[in-house]
Amino acid sequence: MSKMRTTASVFALAALSTGAAHAQVRDHISIVGSSTVFPYTQAVAERFANVTGAPSPVVESTGTGGGMQIFCQGIGEGHPDITGASRGMKASEFELCAENGVEDITQVQIGSDGLSIAISRENDFDWDLSLREIYLALGAQVPVEGEWVDNPHTTWNEINPDLPETEILVLGPPPTSGTRDAFVELAMHAGCEELDFVQDGGFDGDWVEQNCSRMRTDGPFVEAGENDNLIVQRLNSDETAMGIFGYSFLFENSDVLKPVTINGVAPDEDTIASGDYPVSRPLFFYIKNGHRGAIPGLNEFIAEYVSEDSFGPGGYLSERGLVPLPQARREEMRERALNGVSMSAPE
Repeated sequence: MSKMRTTASVFALAALSTGAAHAQVRDHISIVGSSTVFPYTQAVAERFANVTGAPSPVVESTGTGGGMQIFCQGIGEGHPDITGASRGMKASEFELCAENGVEDITQVQIGSDGLSIAISRENDFDWDLSLREIYLALGAQVPVEGEWVDNPHTTWNEINPDLPETEILVLGPPPTSGTRDAFVELAMHAGCEELDFVQDGGFDGDWVEQNCSRMRTDGPFVEAGENDNLIVQRLNSDETAMGIFGYSFLFENSDVLKPVTINGVAPDEDTIASGDYPVSRPLFFYIKNGHRGAIPGLNEFIAEYVSEDSFGPGGYLSERGLVPLPQARREEMRERALNGVSMSAPE
């Protein structure tokens, strides 16, 4: 990072920290964003505070979309320094940032994650679902006798007679969540594309995006908020319910939860890294470069996040379920993070 950028960031913060004669720069790092990235960022925050003795960063789980909205509101100590994301920043979010003076942002991929569907270990059925079956269970509209209609399915065996005759109940993230965005793209769209109705009808990707993006709202799918721990608690109390969340939550609760395999593949470090697990995605954090050099400890926190001890193989984040990037990609991300390389507008 250049001296000019550091100086400019201090001036930017000072200019926007008005209203009190003795206003001081915030003494802690402020972070918002994805519930999936939250446990990784929290782990780095704890390590950073223990090693440096600095105030622990305040990390809030707001969801990816909510985090982007907060992050992009402006420069200054009243606005967060970093946001975590379980998808890439959208062009509309980049534009919102620019409109509010947040024009210098660094994007860092921290690793990969698998979107897991999990169920209680008390459920003794050997669950394996195809993407097609997932869509037929959760899509707002599905084909029935050649017509595209509101989803009538209430039990799993209505979708596949080899599945149990139990009610469909799946708890998942709300629309503000990057996990929801990724699940719609990787599972719902892909499952919809496998339907004979779609293939025989010659419908293209635009049709699929327009007609297969909505989750049903009549009961079988329940929006459970941004706190994935609440989904885990619900699954522990109802052995027939399923939950959708990042692999780390399945990993950390593997003593009480088991994965629903997808197309015969279970999520783990190897299948997610290789892409064999069909619902895999990258995870990111975004740095507001205008805050570097002005918020105490921010640069040191970033350095801790991209250290080998943190996001490398065998690092403490992999112990929490993060799938590390290949070495060359980690080195690229480390250089980007430490040097404050500005991202370009997303396409």
